[in-house]
Amino acid sequence: MSNLIEIRELNKKYGSNYALKDINLSLEKGKVIGLLGPNGSGKTTLIKIIAGLINTYQGEVLLDDFKPGKTTKAFVSYLADREILYTFKKISDCIKYYADFYEDFDREKSVKILESLGLNPSQKISSLSKGMNEKLHLAMVLSRKAKIYIMDEPIAGVDPVARDEILNTIIDNIAPESLMIISTHLVKDIENIFEQVIFIKDGEIALFDTAENIRERDGSSIEEKYKRVFGGLQWENF
Repeated sequence: MSNLIEIRELNKKYGSNYALKDINLSLEKGKVIGLLGPNGSGKTTLIKIIAGLINTYQGEVLLDDFKPGKTTKAFVSYLADREILYTFKKISDCIKYYADFYEDFDREKSVKILESLGLNPSQKISSLSKGMNEKLHLAMVLSRKAKIYIMDEPIAGVDPVARDEILNTIIDNIAPESLMIISTHLVKDIENIFEQVIFIKDGEIALFDTAENIRERDGSSIEEKYKRVFGGLQWENF
């Protein structure tokens, strides 16, 4: 067992309100983990701390024994929940940018992923639909040989066909020695690729377990468990 992420007594406040409270997590390499919770639960704050985008907090966060920052950004590949590549003219410009900026970026892999998603490097980004933009961002993130992949709502707002293509691309490009964290509201569509799930509610960990345990012990899907956890029941009844 080798933990790539260690989080101990993590707290983050905005004013007098806790965005995260007493978070403790040990996350192993080789796992695909679902980070699940409603809007305002603390998912995005946790993701941004791990990605090194928020650096003021209390507690300890270690990624492969390093605090989030310049060092960890070299091995953390982050897919944000918003478009960030619109300033480039063509997809080929994105490829060049990623290759120049990230030493672990694999140009050849990026072209193969783009091709599998129906995208061509010569295409102008301004011509891409929302679904195609999602695919472009995904291709850039997955083309890095990272230790940790973080994906914030990778299938939100796209049609079912594009959703399936994105999920298949994720499955086909999961590295066995890496750790992948996926935050999503579309639990039913993506739960089959989760090996572990984290339910976060009001800034606290409501549940952290394997998908297999949940299905066998509770006799329910992850989506059904999610509905019970966030459906107004008391935590002790989960």
